[in-house]
Amino acid sequence: MKIYSNITVGGLPEQTRILSSKAVFTPAYAVVPRSVLTDIVTSRLPHWDRTIAWILARPLSGFAETFAQYFVEVQPGGGSDAPEPDPRIEAAIFVLGGSMNVGTMGEQHRLVAGSFAFVPAGQTWTARNEGSEVCRFLWIRKRFDKVEGIDPPPAIFTHEDEVGETVMPGEPPLWGSTRFVDTEDIRYDMHVNAVWFEPGACIPFLETHVMEHGLYILEGKGVYRLNEDWVEVEQGDFLWLRAFCPQACYAGGPGRFKYLLYKDVNRHPAFPELPLG
Repeated sequence: MKIYSNITVGGLPEQTRILSSKAVFTPAYAVVPRSVLTDIVTSRLPHWDRTIAWILARPLSGFAETFAQYFVEVQPGGGSDAPEPDPRIEAAIFVLGGSMNVGTMGEQHRLVAGSFAFVPAGQTWTARNEGSEVCRFLWIRKRFDKVEGIDPPPAIFTHEDEVGETVMPGEPPLWGSTRFVDTEDIRYDMHVNAVWFEPGACIPFLETHVMEHGLYILEGKGVYRLNEDWVEVEQGDFLWLRAFCPQACYAGGPGRFKYLLYKDVNRHPAFPELPLG
């Protein structure tokens, strides 16, 4: 079983360190490198104990607007009996390391590194680290876009080893994804995929589309094209891509380049409310 959390987070850089880094915020994208995840930018969350979170993305007018994404650390014995304060919000969780028990609908689900969970909006759940190691996970929150006449989506609890890889065309297979949400199921208004590339492989065109992205590097390193820029990224870095931001990448090797990808799907674009009169 692969562990995705063998990265250094927290702490504080020494005064002798230079200030430059890959961190950048532009009108089209943002790069949040792992080097900026220090103790002074953490949040304590209401109704969570022995837990800290780095908020990597949040709804922001004029930028990514559909989701929030957290990097969360839960110490042994920590967690929450009321993790989500808003009944309109659905949750997607991917565990990077350690273990966590998620309870919902009278059942307990043990999540370990590589586990994925989706909890629908309005469904209560709990999260507890009953193990002896720190649990680190990614938490994506999105307001569910309800559609009249379409049933709400059910919960999902699975592991990447249980989900078959979808390989993109080409021989030998050079890139593909593990799709945790059924892409044909219109009930879901977001997809979460673990996308992988063999060394030297690439996205063979400059994607430009309406979906927003939260993109967390799970392993390896690569070079990402973001709008007009090329940015080198590695395990633990996070990318925040606005709708229509041109994007592509090369895998740098020597091992696989892999990231967890969020995108909003399956709904009409919303129009802003206009003032009356």
